[in-house]
Amino acid sequence: MKQLNIQSQKRIEMIDITADVKKAVKESNVLRGTCLIFVPHTTAAVTINENADPDVPRDILDKLSRLVPADENYRHVEGNSDAHIKSSFFGASETVIIENSTLVLGTWQSIFFCEFDGPRRRNAIVKIISEKQKGSSD
Repeated sequence: MKQLNIQSQKRIEMIDITADVKKAVKESNVLRGTCLIFVPHTTAAVTINENADPDVPRDILDKLSRLVPADENYRHVEGNSDAHIKSSFFGASETVIIENSTLVLGTWQSIFFCEFDGPRRRNAIVKIISEKQKGSSD
């Protein structure tokens, strides 16, 4: 298990963590298996989406902010109910297949840490699970 340390800069943003996850996979020396990315926060999330065009994450965040505005009349007294709702839309984890020690992602796909209550110091946990090889004694 590897913990990624993330420092968000804005209240809401999508931070590309693909390179850090790829590094964790490479360091694990796992040939085949799965990579689980888990965010242990209730006002943050993780998702996979396009990163070739920076307008895609911006459009996602703009639409999300209109769907779940920060300034609604929420009951939660901490003032971050919108962040809890937004994180629930995306979820706390993603799973990616590992093949030949490489993440199996589509051409345009990247892994994003989604901050909805920043700026903050955050964590994402990367767990690499090796596929037992046929004939292996592991």
